[in-house]
Amino acid sequence: MNIRDISRLIKERNVAFVDFKFIDLPGQWQHYTIPVQDFSEDLFFEGIGFDGSSIRGFQPIEASDMLIKPDINTAFIDPFTEHVTLSFICNIKDPDTSEMYSRDPR
Repeated sequence: MNIRDISRLIKERNVAFVDFKFIDLPGQWQHYTIPVQDFSEDLFFEGIGFDGSSIRGFQPIEASDMLIKPDINTAFIDPFTEHVTLSFICNIKDPDTSEMYSRDPR
């Protein structure tokens, strides 16, 4: 799958929301949802910042900045949402080095 495929899927399925999923250290799903209007291909390269101290087992408060980057190959339409939602499973990255986060269970 590539960016054009994602754009086509969004239009064909009339997607309303985009959901970014990841797993915390104990193995529970976490997610972040945005309206489709806020979705751009830049998210695949830049990622989405979040507070890693708010996720169990991730980061202390003084080093809490983290990134989630969607894996384009995991795109799927979530069959359990009320509104059409495109979901991605994401990788957790260090915002300074862009390296994979050592506590990302994926």
